[in-house]
Order: sequence, then structure tokens, then C-alpha cells
Amino acid sequence: MYYDFFGFREPPFSIAPDPRYLYLSERHKEALAHLMYGVKGQGGFIVITGEVGTGKTTVSRCFIENVPDHVDIALILNPKLSSRELLSSICDELGIDHPADSSIKRMIDLINANLLETHAAGRHTVLMIDEAQNLSADVLEQLRLLTNLETSEKKLLQIVLLGQPELQEMLSQPELRQLSQRVTARYHLDAIERSELPAYLSYRLSVAGQRAELFSPGAVKLLFRRSGGVPRLINLISDRALLGAYAEGLHHVDARHIKAAAKEVLGRTPSRKMKPRETQNLLIATVVVSLSVAVVLTVGLFPKGTVSFGDEGPVQAGVVERSETAPVVPVVERELPSDQNDESGAALVAEPEPSRDPPVEEQPVAEQSLAFAVEANGVALDNAFQSLFGVWGINYQPGDNPVACDFAETTGLRCLHRQGNWQSLRQINHPVILELRGDEGEQRFVTVISLAGDKATIASATGPREVLMSDIERHWFGDYSLVWRLPPYMRSDANAGASANRELWLNAQLMQVVRRYARDASERQRLEALALDDQIRWYQQEKGLVDDGIAGAMTLIQLSHDLNPNVPHLVAEEDAS
Repeated sequence: MYYDFFGFREPPFSIAPDPRYLYLSERHKEALAHLMYGVKGQGGFIVITGEVGTGKTTVSRCFIENVPDHVDIALILNPKLSSRELLSSICDELGIDHPADSSIKRMIDLINANLLETHAAGRHTVLMIDEAQNLSADVLEQLRLLTNLETSEKKLLQIVLLGQPELQEMLSQPELRQLSQRVTARYHLDAIERSELPAYLSYRLSVAGQRAELFSPGAVKLLFRRSGGVPRLINLISDRALLGAYAEGLHHVDARHIKAAAKEVLGRTPSRKMKPRETQNLLIATVVVSLSVAVVLTVGLFPKGTVSFGDEGPVQAGVVERSETAPVVPVVERELPSDQNDESGAALVAEPEPSRDPPVEEQPVAEQSLAFAVEANGVALDNAFQSLFGVWGINYQPGDNPVACDFAETTGLRCLHRQGNWQSLRQINHPVILELRGDEGEQRFVTVISLAGDKATIASATGPREVLMSDIERHWFGDYSLVWRLPPYMRSDANAGASANRELWLNAQLMQVVRRYARDASERQRLEALALDDQIRWYQQEKGLVDDGIAGAMTLIQLSHDLNPNVPHLVAEEDAS
């Protein structure tokens, strides 16, 4: 889109956890140092926490790429598992064969034998668990018992827990005190400082191939205020601001581009984080007012009823807190009259959403149909997978197959879990499950069936439903999952000649796309004469993929799109560009 315009080799502000783009602020350096210390430690737990979007996952990917050669990493990305499921996942990560119906004891014995074997070979095993705040107390206790596996000299397993601040609260519970005592290192990853933001932007731009200063001082100042220094929000706002500048034909980003981009990303202006002195003054004022009201109520100057005052403290950037008792009125957006629009011509004003009662004449029916709320539209993960498989014409019953991705393999499909944005989804062009976060931090999921313009069609209990993509964005931080069709040589029933079948199959597919994309007969002859790896690189370049010559998931998905019209598409062919 705007990459060639600004001279980028690749998107500079993708929210995918690419270690190349990790800007090592002082806090990120310390977090990475804690992880590196764990490799040399004597087992136990290391706990790294941080708010959503502060870079925990990216730091962990950087750590994985830089661990010493003698270290084996087992990485668990989805920790919402039972004790038995977690042990099975650890066995899978460590390459330990185990029967599907293995007991917990059997799997612990197998893990212990594996750890002893790797220790004897001079190797060290590290188990990393991302999103660890989703672990139950029972599973955390099972992890603690795993750290009992040891020789007379050292613990055999180092466990790294990465999670949101709630993880620290969990570990402080009395029933987990034994685990907490085994934590050898803790670190909380904060947002970056205002003074670090220019260097952060320059670093990411330079990795993408552009060394010019594209952001004005005013843009940088407003970007920090709107993002609160959270790297993920910085990336999302910067990406949209560059798109806004590109739309105007400008090679620089100023404050108004940031303002418009922040509206799209956040949907509202984040509250400023109060300073300690302001917090103290607010507390004193609240106490004074409360006492005054109590006196007035005592002398009976108020009529019958209840008067209550909130005791809310400082609100962090980008977070709106809800009262537990007062009803929350969802917000929809409407365009202002043309004479009230801002410079971009796209000013919006928040107003109460129409009642959910049966519509009356004056209610905006179109806006009602597009209204989106995580609480109303988000579902559990197994329900989201049920809808996703339905798009593929497959009947999935979670009760019969608790692990959706294992079930996918039995049908010739495979799961893919990634991070990205709407552009990523349009490129991969498969129906997807998005992981959402509600206003109270609750985790829910939604299955996106199709995209068209600024609207997404999602699965719901009453059938497909159209919602605004901007409404979903307020709750989506880039995590998505999908299933894709495996080529014949990768399916579970592939025969012993799978390697030969792979080359035959890929050659046949690439010959078809060469005939489709070759610009003339001369180019077609040249491409047909290339070696298989070079043909794959050519196709990857045509599709804007990483041209590594390896037919990985993204390449195979694109081939499937090009040659199999029956594969479900997220974007209609005429809108795919």
C-alpha cells in the first residue's frame, strides 16, 4: 500500500512479534537480561509481567533466537489448559512420544526421563509459557511439582512465565506461596518513556529501510500522549498515520495525522495517567466531599434515597473503567454536519446507542444492526472454532473433540496462529478467529467470515452479522487463528513416498501459476526452466511474501487460493487488492 511511497522494504509498524524490530529500551534490556540469567540459573521460575502491548512476547521471541546452542526451548502459547492437557503439550514440545490416553503420572515420568537424558548430554531445558495469567491455580501447582524434577546437583527444568499484571496477583495467593518462593527472578515491563519514543520510531523505520525522520516533533509528542508509551498502540497509530499521510501525498506525518489515526485505533481519547500528587489530592478531595455529604444526609436535607460517590483512582492511558453497579451505555458514532468536520473531513461524535428494545421509527436501524460489543458478540474459543469449521463445511462438535486443532488435522486442515492487522488478514484471505479483550479485560473470540469495505461479517447465534471493523479494532490487539487446507503430501495419510510426492505436487501447482502470471511466452519459458526453489521464490515475490524459497504455510495458502476456487475466502476477488 504505502510502503513503496515511503521507500520501505516491509511494514515498519507491524504488531507481529518480529525480534528484528525489538527496540531495546532500558526496560526491555532488563527483561531480556532476566531471561538470559534464567538460562544460566539452577531451575525454578522466572516471572516477566507487563501490561497488554508492552512487548513481552517480542522480548521472548528475541530471547528464543539468542539462547545458547545447548538450550532447548519448549514454548506454550495457549495456556488455558487442564493439567493433563498442559503436560501433553509439554511432551509435544519436547518431542516425547506418549499415548493419547496417558495418565498424568505417566507423562511426568516420561518428561523426567527426557530431562535426565538431556541433562546427561549437557543440555538445559527451558519451558516458556506465554499469557500465563490464564493458568488456573491447579495447573500452576502442577508446574511447581515439575520443578521437583532434579538431580543431586541442580533442577532439571527452568520455567519462564510471561503474563499480564494479574499474574503477580495470582502468585501472591496463599495457596500458591510454595510456587512463589521458587521464583528466582521477577521483572515488570513498563511502557517506554517519552524521551525514548523518537529513537523507537527511528529504529523501526530504519529496519524497514527508511532512515529519514518522517514524524514531526508535534506528531511524536501527540503520539506518546495518545499511546501512553505502549509499543503496540504506538505501532497501530503510527501505521494508520503513515497511511493518512500517504493518502494526502505527503512524505511526513504531523500531529493531525496522529490525531485522526488515534481516533481510528482507540475510538476515544485516552485518559491521562495521574501523577502521584494528583492522586493524593483527588483522594483528599473525595474524602472531604464524602464527609460533607454524610453530614448533610444526617440532618435530613436530602429527600429519601441513596447518594453514592465513586472512589475511582487514576485511570491508565487507553483504559476506561466501568462501574460495577451503573449500567454501561454503549457508544455508536455518527458523522458531524460538513461544517463541523475537522481537517480530515471525518469528525465523529459519540452519542448513546439506541435502546435494544424493538425499534421505533426514529431509531437508526442501520446503526443498530452494526453495533458491536464484546460481551454480546464474543464467544468461547470452542464455539468460535465451531463457526470456523462450519464455513469450511465441516461439522465440529467440541464435546467429542476438545482440541480443535487436533480435530483439524483429521479433516486435512491445519491451524495457524499469528499476529497481524486487517491488511494481514486481507493478504492471507481466509476466514479467521480474532481474540478480543472486553472493557473489563475478559477474553472472548469472534469468527470473521468475510470483509468488505469497512465492514466485517461475523458469525453469531442468529446467523452472519455485519459490524464495523473499527468497532472490532477497539478490542482486538492483533492475535488471530485460522485453518488452512493441507496439500496431499502433508496429510496424516501421506505415504512413505511423501518427499517425492511433495516435489511432484509443487511442480504441478507452480506450472499452473506460471501459466497464469507469466507476462508473455518468453517469461513463461524462463520460469518453467527454473529449479523448484527458484520457482517458489518467484511466486513468493509475486504475492509479496518472504522470498525464502520454502513452501511454508503462507505460500501454500496462497497457492490454494489461486488454484482452488472452493476454498473459503475472506475477501471477494474484486476487493482482494
